[in-house]
Amino acid sequence: MAETRKIYVLNGPNLNMLGTREPDIYGYDTLDDIAERMEDAAARAHVEIVFHQSNHEGQMIDWLHDAHQDGAHAVILNAGGLTHTSIALHDAIKSITVPVIEVHLSNPHKREDFRHISYIGMAAKGTIAGFGPLSYMLALEAALEL
Repeated sequence: MAETRKIYVLNGPNLNMLGTREPDIYGYDTLDDIAERMEDAAARAHVEIVFHQSNHEGQMIDWLHDAHQDGAHAVILNAGGLTHTSIALHDAIKSITVPVIEVHLSNPHKREDFRHISYIGMAAKGTIAGFGPLSYMLALEAALEL
């Protein structure tokens, strides 16, 4: 029997606050709501989702390394505010062979100027942004096609 493909879904700082944090920007869905929809879609595609959230940069780096060591098929990464500041996450993405898809609920290019720079996007295979929770589902679809 073939081994089940794994797709890691990594979420950064403040994403644990979805549903209550600036709903006019991020909507009312919680991260658990998004995880449930992704897990349902992944099950239909016979793929395992490994879903994590952390407010700590080092933990995110460790999970990227884990995805590599685990032979993950892809990583879907919403690094939150670390997107615009973390050269360490950029370097971690560059250090692994697993393709990384950057995802954002909002469109950073329609927001404050400091959000227009993405160190994650500079290292990622591609970026999906601006479609709310659908961004995650589109990223999953892209990951399945890799």
